[in-house]
Amino acid sequence: MNGGRPRFRTAPAALAAAGLALLVACGGEPGTGSTTPPAAAAAGDTTGLLRDATARSGIDFVHHLGDGKLDNLVEAVGAGGCVLDADGDGRLDVYLVDQGWHADVSTGPRPDTATGSRLYRNVGDGRFEDVTAKAGVGDPGYAFGAIAGDVDGDGRTDLYVLCHGPNRLYRNLGGGRFEDATAKAGVGDPRSSVAGAFLDADHDGDLDLYVGNYVTFDVEYKLHYAPDGFSGPLAFAPQPDAFYRNRGDGTFEDATAASGIDRVAPGRAMGVVVFDADADGHPDLYVANDASANFLFLNDGHGVFREVGTSSGTAFGFHGEATSSMAGTVGDLDGDGRPDLLVTDGSFGSLYRNLGAGKFQDRVRASGFAQHASAWAHWGAVLADFDADGALDAFAAAADLHYATGRPDLLLRNRGDGTFEDLAERGGPYFRRETVSRAVLTLDADDDGRLDVLVTRIGASPVFLRNAGVPGHHGVTLALVGAPPAREALGARVVVEAGGRRTERVHQLATGYLGQHDPRVHVGLGTATKVDRVEVTWPDGTVTTRTNLDVDRVHRLEQRGPASAEPVRREALR
Repeated sequence: MNGGRPRFRTAPAALAAAGLALLVACGGEPGTGSTTPPAAAAAGDTTGLLRDATARSGIDFVHHLGDGKLDNLVEAVGAGGCVLDADGDGRLDVYLVDQGWHADVSTGPRPDTATGSRLYRNVGDGRFEDVTAKAGVGDPGYAFGAIAGDVDGDGRTDLYVLCHGPNRLYRNLGGGRFEDATAKAGVGDPRSSVAGAFLDADHDGDLDLYVGNYVTFDVEYKLHYAPDGFSGPLAFAPQPDAFYRNRGDGTFEDATAASGIDRVAPGRAMGVVVFDADADGHPDLYVANDASANFLFLNDGHGVFREVGTSSGTAFGFHGEATSSMAGTVGDLDGDGRPDLLVTDGSFGSLYRNLGAGKFQDRVRASGFAQHASAWAHWGAVLADFDADGALDAFAAAADLHYATGRPDLLLRNRGDGTFEDLAERGGPYFRRETVSRAVLTLDADDDGRLDVLVTRIGASPVFLRNAGVPGHHGVTLALVGAPPAREALGARVVVEAGGRRTERVHQLATGYLGQHDPRVHVGLGTATKVDRVEVTWPDGTVTTRTNLDVDRVHRLEQRGPASAEPVRREALR
């Protein structure tokens, strides 16, 4: 995270000043590197597109660093979470991970503060309740993030927690309860797993697993440039990633060698995203690496991958260097039907425009993203249609690379052609605050067809931003349920027609920095007041078509015959 592009704004004097500002803000002694104290949730914003509704939401989680201070590379990674339907009631719940004291990471003594990851059940209308104890997922380990999916095909969403070894798989027993199935499933990767993603790599209907591992960290290693605060990623050997193939029953075999993943040198993974990069119908993998070339793995359709980062144009940053990449996020920014790729890093990032045939061009400057992002390092990011005008906007979390110093997060509006303008003023008061942000997770928390946002922070509570919408604009959220065994319907092609506009999406479980977003398909409709037509081509090639659907709500589309598309009825979910 302190390798990669030169950071022209952070000369030694400026870095020293930033360090001093941190100490003043934190009230700590020189050299402590203490994180900011937990901030009280805002009473609630009443203006802007994205309004702080943290207090109202009931999400009272507070992130802890194992030893209470940020003073090394692994601690700077931060922690995120996962959006999932944990109890099968149709509403999206939130799992937030914590970072307990760990002998291989923590430099200070074990604090008395109780830590542990927590699960919040969505009770409707954007409100949540803590159900961690009942669910049995209060993981006490040093976790970075989490992903979710139905790994055993029983119709219930399971949870995989990415940790500084070992990772944990919680199998969903139904009724919002889980059991630790790590040993049985064979996915307890013991390394430092910052990233991961579920995908159906071989089109057999079950979920395979890619785990992105970071560095072999030595907590005793202290050699570094003093203003940086701690040793950077190049001081530590990269750890190899892993690929696990699902046997069809929720247990996995290590297929790293068979998949071809191990044919490239390890790369210090920070983020993994799944998308069809070359339009051949197979799920490919993009891996964002810290201070190393990024990977683009093209899939042959049988779960065997070929790395083409350099030849595709996605391995390096705008100036041709290996950047301190954080994570990728995918979406069609210019309406040409091809998924583009935004990657955040320690500088202004990269925005790879998809030229077709698996080739990309970095348009981060031409798009205007670099102009807005160049002031600070950015961590988590997402491409999503927050103003429901039919074009994907960008939200990126900002913070210092080396200190717990807050920066204002970034909200950019897509003009519709893949170029951006600053939306912060219209976004709301949150975008004038300086927070130590890390993960950005999107979800339609209240099932109104608008995407809300959860931002995690180091040493503080997360911020829940409720989308107030743009007057006259509408959206729709589509919950896809495939026929067994492909219940996640990964690879399904969705076409939405409304108001003369046609939107196409390929469904995958959307991951971001340190976590996973709402697994449903969200489409902004602009001023259209009806969805004229929805067509879903399922993974097996069968097609479901529905017409004249209501806007500003969730519709469930199930692969089971003529009556497969029905609005979510709240009375059936309680």
